[in-house]
Amino acid sequence: MNLKHLLLLAEVTILAPCVSAHAQIIYQGPGTYSTYGNQTYGPGGTQSTYGNQTYTPNGTYSTYGNTTFGPDGQSFSTFGNTTYGSNGTTSTTYGNQTYISGLNGQYATCSTFGSTTSCY
Repeated sequence: MNLKHLLLLAEVTILAPCVSAHAQIIYQGPGTYSTYGNQTYGPGGTQSTYGNQTYTPNGTYSTYGNTTFGPDGQSFSTFGNTTYGSNGTTSTTYGNQTYISGLNGQYATCSTFGSTTSCY
């Protein structure tokens, strides 16, 4: 299992307090994610958030309370600064840094500055 479908963060405002948009970012792999309003442009294509739904090239993610359901039946639940995926992945945010870990020892680190999030 790779990290492709890991929910990166629940709200952009968590990682970037200066961003007032309530767009969600779905981790699509290493690269740069730029958020403008409800749209995020990432390495895997454009994501758009309307209400509790985020539309990505790979399908729709729906959020109810602290849980987001993905197009493949997986779910991601957020408690405090950590999001747990039903696939065994986790992402934890400290300030402007998000640390993502997955199965088989895979991991990624993301840093947010303004409306831009860079993951490697």
